[in-house]
Amino acid sequence: MSIITTTNIVEAKSISVVDLMQGKNELILIHSKQRYVLRITRNGKLILTK
Repeated sequence: MSIITTTNIVEAKSISVVDLMQGKNELILIHSKQRYVLRITRNGKLILTK
């Protein structure tokens, strides 16, 4: 006997890093009263630190 289930998949909102960073290499994010820093490295990688 097999059980088939369905899940509602909600598409996540997408935003380009270029639009998000607005020409900067660092962005401060606040989540649950915590401060996070999103950085673009010299190699073009993203790093999120607390």
